Order: sequence, then C-alpha cells, then structure tokens
Amino acid sequence: MKEQEKLVLMGRSKVQHGQHNDRIFVDDYKHALDPYLIDQLDLMVEDHEYGKIIAKTPKAAKIKFIRHGFDQEAKIPGFYNGKKACFFMAKYTNPDRKVVKNKKELTSIIREAKKKISNMEDLTTIKEGYKIKLLDLRDAKKIADIYDQVFKTHPYPIEDPTYITDNMGHETLYFGLFNQDDLIGVSACSVNFHEENVEVTDFAILPKYRGYNLSMHLMRKMETVMIAAGIKTAYTMTRAGSPSMNKIFGKCGYEYGGTLWNNNQISGGIESMNIWFKSFEQEGIKA
Repeated sequence: MKEQEKLVLMGRSKVQHGQHNDRIFVDDYKHALDPYLIDQLDLMVEDHEYGKIIAKTPKAAKIKFIRHGFDQEAKIPGFYNGKKACFFMAKYTNPDRKVVKNKKELTSIIREAKKKISNMEDLTTIKEGYKIKLLDLRDAKKIADIYDQVFKTHPYPIEDPTYITDNMGHETLYFGLFNQDDLIGVSACSVNFHEENVEVTDFAILPKYRGYNLSMHLMRKMETVMIAAGIKTAYTMTRAGSPSMNKIFGKCGYEYGGTLWNNNQISGGIESMNIWFKSFEQEGIKA
C-alpha cells in the first residue's frame, strides 16, 4: 500500500500533510476560529521540510495569506453554498518546487480544453451494453482494483479497499461503469452537503474501453444525482498534463479556475493540477 497522507486537526481546521506529496494541504480552513494557523503551518514546514503549502480559503482570509507570502493559484466562484468563492492560496517553501518545466505545453492544453466543442445534450443514451450505477461497500475491492490498474501513483491510497470503504462512510459516493456485468470504470463524488458543493474526481476507465465518451456519461450521471441532492457547485482537480480529461470538463460546460502548479503525486510523479468548476444554478440544469 502506498503511503497515506496524515489528516490532522489544527484547531478546528482540517490539514493533510505527508512526504508522498511533499506538501501541506489545508482542506478546510476555519479562519475565524484559527487565527494562528499560518504560523503553525510554517513550523510544520520547518519540521518536515515540505516543498509546498496549499490552502483552500474564503475571500475573508485571502489577504492574511497574501501577507504571509502566499499567492492565488485558483478560484472557484460559488464554492460556499453557491454564493461565496473559494481561493486556492499557495506558498512554495522549496524554490525548485515552483519551477514548471512544461508550462508552455500545459497552457496549450488549457487553451484547447476551453473550446467546448460539445455539451451534455449529446449524452442522452449510453452505448449499448453499458450501464452506470451507484456502488456500495460490496464493491470496494473491485473499485480499488480498477484504480490500481489505472493510476501508477495517486495523492491518496485509492488502490486500498479499506481506504475506499472508509471514504464511503464520509460523504464520498462511487459510481461504476459496467460492460454487461463487468466493472470497467469508476468515478467518485466527494460531497460537502453543508457547503453545497461536490468534488467530482478519480475518473478511471480501463484502457481497452476508452474512446467512447464513457467518462462524460459518468459525469452526467453524477451531476444528475448531485443536483437532485441540492448541490449547487461542482469542481474538480484534473491532471494539467492530460489533454483528454481537460477536454472532457470543457465539453461538459465546466469553467477553468486556475492551475495548482507542481501540486501532488499522480501517475508516477509530482504534477500540476487544473481546477475546473460548474455552477448548476447558473447553468439552469435540472435533475
């Protein structure tokens, strides 16, 4: 099993850190309750020599991060209950971590993905012989097997059935794509019902089944379920170096929100991640 990041509470804020991604990630910052968190993060960097700190924060706390040497890398409008934006603030504590050698190539991928040459109206019927359904605890081993085949490395140990089982108990839904009775693709929704947003993530289709827009069908199914549940904003972090996945989000009506440079382990090394977001309210989408 690959190394798992540690999840700790620093005051009331949720913080993940570990050498696997060589970073600290503040996933849920309670800025009104934890006024000294940034100082604590700097001390953690000294102890572990991490190369990057990345924090999701509301606008009210953005200026505090800027004063401590952070820069904005991405923004998701309507992240908090469809009304207030979330900002991804980054600080590079290792100068080498800030160097993006393939930035020109990654910028070209973003430009192509923004063209949006399709839309979800094309996805009313899935290819014959395929079906999508919500998965449950009995499917944990099969989910983990799919991820183990598709991802060489990942920010989290998604190839471990125990990790999948634990996530299912913490507001994560897994959707399965089947060819007849065989599971050949998976995706996940990490839902925050309190803030009415969802991260659509971890799309994995076995290689022999790619090229049929199956990831887009998975996306449509997840969106339908999330809209029915009252979710207002969807977002994703997708590999900046993957033309196909970035095009899928562009085609599905997502907007580009920025890039988290050299952000985390995925497919064998530290890679940059693009943020894409979609407002279900502004789109006028119905379940």
